[in-house]
Amino acid sequence: MAKMWAGRTAGNTDKIADDFNSSIHFDKRMYRQDIKGSMAHAAMLGAQGIIATEEAETLIAGLEGILTDLDSGKLAFDLSCEDIHMFVEQELTARLGDVGKKLHTARSRNDQVALDIRMYLRDEAAEIGEMLKDLTLTLCRQAEAEKATILPGYTHLQRAQPITFGHHLMAYAMMLLRDMDRLEDCVKRMNRSPIGCCALAGTTYPTDRRFEAKQLGFDGICHNSLDGVSDRDFCLEMMSDLSILMMHLSRFSEELILWSSWEFKFVELSDAYTTGSSIMPQKKNPDMAELIRGKTGRVYGDLMALLTTLKGLPLAYNKDMQEDKESIFDAVDTVKMCLSVMIPMIDTMSVCRDNMKKAAQKGFINATDLADYLTKKGMPFRSAYKISGEIVAACLRAGIVLEDMPLADYRTYSDLFEEDIYNEISLETCVAKRISEGGTSVASVEAQIQYVKEALGQ
Repeated sequence: MAKMWAGRTAGNTDKIADDFNSSIHFDKRMYRQDIKGSMAHAAMLGAQGIIATEEAETLIAGLEGILTDLDSGKLAFDLSCEDIHMFVEQELTARLGDVGKKLHTARSRNDQVALDIRMYLRDEAAEIGEMLKDLTLTLCRQAEAEKATILPGYTHLQRAQPITFGHHLMAYAMMLLRDMDRLEDCVKRMNRSPIGCCALAGTTYPTDRRFEAKQLGFDGICHNSLDGVSDRDFCLEMMSDLSILMMHLSRFSEELILWSSWEFKFVELSDAYTTGSSIMPQKKNPDMAELIRGKTGRVYGDLMALLTTLKGLPLAYNKDMQEDKESIFDAVDTVKMCLSVMIPMIDTMSVCRDNMKKAAQKGFINATDLADYLTKKGMPFRSAYKISGEIVAACLRAGIVLEDMPLADYRTYSDLFEEDIYNEISLETCVAKRISEGGTSVASVEAQIQYVKEALGQ
């Protein structure tokens, strides 16, 4: 079948070339945005007198019919069409005759596809934002329940200082807030309408680009027609934001994998989000967390693929830019899939509080508080640090922890030690004393939860 762009050539491409060139099998997902954009374009053409008002109304009604039929499944996509734009125009012309052929006046597929993908990603960013909000509030609920649950905090994967599990969870909530901010900021730059840039140079018709932009919910227009059709910065920016988001999910997944192992046993994931072994009946594998960790590399790859595709392209549009869609679509789909699993996985996670407390009682994670005890009594910190290290070494030799060392032994290191040392180095006191803003005390965790909820409008 001859193409709608036939004229300069016969429009009869080789079947292999046709399949290679076609994008409808992946860009059909933008049909709603394509049709809504075309409806706004038809309205503009009519308002500007470029076509008759009655013709514009006929086009809009025809497009509404196609949208309804696609939504209901009454109309199937014709995969022999080159792309979603050609499919819609072909179907419209089949239904309306010559009037349908007027829709493409004063536009090109170059600005049309740029419009569609901006609208599509704007919608997807909003949906991902809502999912991030759900995950963040899930973390807040878990943090509220565990705001006094003590576990070891780590640096270098070595036990460092006692913290609360609620504090640890809220660290991820803060990351997710930044992820939401980045997406919202990305949409600000994305939300500029390219329609009316046409192929690259604009048009001789008296179009009203701002009318179309307003109709479609854009904040303004792309001010340079060359840039409008060739810009894919917004795709790269969104994929960069999604890559950072996936990095956060991957770090959290790594901790869930560690925590659910027998070596830690800090949490237990629901059976609904784990799998078994085909040969080892005792296994309960955190496959969902592992897949989220693994799919992070996939999203990184999508970003690198498009960066590489765009790096050598001259202005304006080049067919290479068709490669933007599969990359950004895959990144969006992957992130949404991971979030849809992560939210209920965290919500149904069980916390093994006793195991966390036992782990915190080992490793001398209250040694800093031991040094602070001496410092607050007037000893220079470096001297207090040295004595505390010597006491830890002595405890290791004796096979005891700081809480078990007799006061008489403490006093051999310094006369500043008194009976109150035991209260000062208890894990509960160590946590409660972390009163600095953003710290791990219960009151601080409660303030963090409140801050996040207010940021989310809760």
